Amino acid sequence: MDLKDKVVIVTGAGSGVGRALALEFAARGARVICAARRIDRIEETAAAIKMNGGVALPVKVDVTDINQVERMVAQALAAFGRIDVLFNNAGSFGAIGAVWEVDPESWWHDVTVNLRGTMLCCRAVLPHMLERDSGIIINMTGGNQIPGGTGYSCSKVGIVRFTELLAKELKREGSSVLAFVMGPGFVRTEMTEIQVLTPEGRKWLPSSKEAFDQGRDRPAEDCARAAAELIRVACPALSGKSFEPDTDFDKVLRAAKSGDVGI
Repeated sequence: MDLKDKVVIVTGAGSGVGRALALEFAARGARVICAARRIDRIEETAAAIKMNGGVALPVKVDVTDINQVERMVAQALAAFGRIDVLFNNAGSFGAIGAVWEVDPESWWHDVTVNLRGTMLCCRAVLPHMLERDSGIIINMTGGNQIPGGTGYSCSKVGIVRFTELLAKELKREGSSVLAFVMGPGFVRTEMTEIQVLTPEGRKWLPSSKEAFDQGRDRPAEDCARAAAELIRVACPALSGKSFEPDTDFDKVLRAAKSGDVGI
C-alpha cells in the first residue's frame, strides 16, 4: 500500500515511537489521526505535521474506554471518509517488580492498556475496513520475557497471539484486511526511562540503564520507517506475522511471492 493520501490512525501519538510513526506516515503523504490521552501532546504532533505541509487531526482518546475508542473512529470517518491503516501503539509499562511485590491494580492496568486497548481499537475500526474490504492493522509488541515486568510481558505475548488469530479470522471470512505485529526495538521513551529512574526499575531491569549508558538504544524513527516499509509490502501471505526494525522488507516480499511460508 502506498501511503500517499491514505488515512492512518496512530494511537499513543503524543510522544516516543507513536510520534515518530505519525511524522513518518505524514511525510509519506498520509493523513494522520494523532490519538492519545494527553491533548497537548497530540496537538504538538499534529502541529509538527502541519508545519511540514501534512494533514493531521488530534483526537483525545483513552484506548481502554470503548466509548472513547468508538468516538475516535467516528471522528476519523467524519473528517476523512475512510480509514486505511490502524497502528495500535499506545502502551503501558508501569508495574515493575516481582509478582509478590507489585501492585495488582498497576499490573492489571498494563494488561488493560496494552491488550484490551488493542482489541477495542481493532474492534472499532474493523467493521469499516471489512465493508470496504481493505485495510491494514499493525499491533505493537515488545519484550515478552522480562522478569519484573510480568504484566507488560504477558500483555505483549497476548498481542502477538491476538494478531495471529485475527489474521486467521479475516482470512476465514475471505477478507482482504491484513493484520501484523511490529516490534520497536529498545527505544528511549518515557516508558523506558522509568526503568532507569525508579528503584524498582534499577533492581529488576538493570539492562535498560546499561543499554542507555552504552548507546544501545535505537531511535524511534527506526521503527517508524520499518512500519512504513511493512505497509508498502503488505500482502496476504504476510498477514499475522511479526516484524522488527531491522527486517529486510524487500527480501520478505520476495520470499512471500515465492511461496516461502516460513517467513
